[in-house]
Amino acid sequence: MKKKLLVVYEMIVVGVLVFLLTSLDLFSSLDYMARDALYQRARGIDSDIKIIGIDEKTLNELGPIQTWSRSYYGDLLTKLNSSDETKPLLVGFDIQFSGETGEGDAVFVKAAEESGNVVIVNHLLYGKRPELNEKGLLVQPVIDVEEPFKALDDVTESGYSNVAEDSDGIVRKIAPSETFNGETYEMFSKELYNKYCELTDTTPNEIPLDKYGRSLINYSGKSGDYEYISMVDVLNGNIDLHTFSDSIVLVGAYAAGMQDNFKVPLGRDQQMFGVEIHANILQSYMQGRFSINGNPFIFGLITALVAMALHLAFRKLKVWQALIVLLAVLGAFIFTCIFINNKGLAFSVIYFPIVAVLSYGYSLAIGYIQEQAKRKKVLNAFRKYVAPQIVEEIAKKGDFNIKLGGENRDIAVLFVDIRGFTTMSEALEPEQVVSILNEYLALTTESIFNNSGTLDKFVGDATMAVFNSPFDLPDYEYKAVCAAMDIVAGGERIEEKFMKEYGRSVGFGVGVNVGPAVVGNVGCDFRMDFTAIGDTVNTAARLEANAKKGQVLISDVLYERLKDRIEVKDVGEIPLKGKSKGVFVYEVTKVLGRE
Repeated sequence: MKKKLLVVYEMIVVGVLVFLLTSLDLFSSLDYMARDALYQRARGIDSDIKIIGIDEKTLNELGPIQTWSRSYYGDLLTKLNSSDETKPLLVGFDIQFSGETGEGDAVFVKAAEESGNVVIVNHLLYGKRPELNEKGLLVQPVIDVEEPFKALDDVTESGYSNVAEDSDGIVRKIAPSETFNGETYEMFSKELYNKYCELTDTTPNEIPLDKYGRSLINYSGKSGDYEYISMVDVLNGNIDLHTFSDSIVLVGAYAAGMQDNFKVPLGRDQQMFGVEIHANILQSYMQGRFSINGNPFIFGLITALVAMALHLAFRKLKVWQALIVLLAVLGAFIFTCIFINNKGLAFSVIYFPIVAVLSYGYSLAIGYIQEQAKRKKVLNAFRKYVAPQIVEEIAKKGDFNIKLGGENRDIAVLFVDIRGFTTMSEALEPEQVVSILNEYLALTTESIFNNSGTLDKFVGDATMAVFNSPFDLPDYEYKAVCAAMDIVAGGERIEEKFMKEYGRSVGFGVGVNVGPAVVGNVGCDFRMDFTAIGDTVNTAARLEANAKKGQVLISDVLYERLKDRIEVKDVGEIPLKGKSKGVFVYEVTKVLGRE
């Protein structure tokens, strides 16, 4: 009952731990990394999205971008739109065109107006302190908008280029729209998608948004995956313009010195240019692949219940079975998270696996501790009636199961009794009787254990031992007779001592038999006794009853097995109580071959 109650407490702790960790997201940075590894993977880029990069090659030839005439952008548009066969579907400039700079502005405006397919960027400025919005949520407010110069803004669509970085500096989310002074502004990639849908007569995909109006980006490609062409190569006519036919062309910074690169979930060791991030976002719009963070409380509750059930399984299953269950559940959890993310909901991925592994480790440790306690208990129990060397063998094999039941086994059985003990006990003080009995029992036990026997029981002044049980014992018949002879020899030594101390002499009669018997633990769950029963045992007891002081009597069956290794005297056939036919008995006088 206590064990069951302990498991219930453990399950509650596991469930509460999973729920709190998941709902509070206590290790968000670690969870970010796990989500990135699980959710963010290169899915394959859309070959219709191409990047014209303002790279080092372009800057080396045209000079620093701040010194450029905007006629370069007009020339670029003119080249791209020079033929209906080569004209891109859409051109987006991820470059801020604030304020007028000179004559080149007009060239750019004219080219953009003639193209009719140009989207440019503006830039939002956010306040430093978060404020409550109309929904009562704490957000960073927009305090201003940097617009492109008016002439260009009038002939193009524009969207803000800002991308949001998480606390670890990685771009994972977008806010598709923001509000400033009652006017709604949309993100650059969203404006690109709107224009794309308009030009292709496509119904726009609706994307999921959380309560803050944000969505998670599911990246399609790593840095460098989208086809990129140097801007100066296009201007110099080094590129076949058919490359851009019906494509979506994004023009933007492609040099590290332009400081438009960010950390992203894919390829953490390599930053991604802003224009590539917008290419990924645009592709997600086109494919309808966004997700939002799901309700952590509901997910925490569900995973808590699963973790509790899993812990219960760990406490009931074997180690290898529990490991299989753990791996299967973790695999199913990961698959489910990926599947749900692809359907638009993202959840924390580290807390359930961490607690599940800890639960498995705890169950493993508790199981080991309990097994060691059980082992110690069993060994201590065996030490009371089994020879030390057999106990060591039990420990090596690790067979610690004690259960009701028995088995048929060929064994040697030894009985020994003090001759005249009843008369002697009546004449001595109780303390003297106990002292004699204890020394006698120590002698018999030592002799039995020295010959690898199992002490079955003490019955008053009688001792019963078995050999070849509970474990196989080589040469058990011989060792049983050796133990009997050791008891008789030991009795002669202590007889002198007892005579001096108590004025009484003692002697032992021993009977040994061999044959089949039922051996095992007999009793009930809370009280067991390891013993042997059967005719072989009864015969050994009758032999001991007929043995005189200092005699070791054995049956003819045992003699036939050992006749070349012992010297005997014929005693003859003696009747045995309960048997219609007597047993021919021998007295062992010497054991041969002992060192």
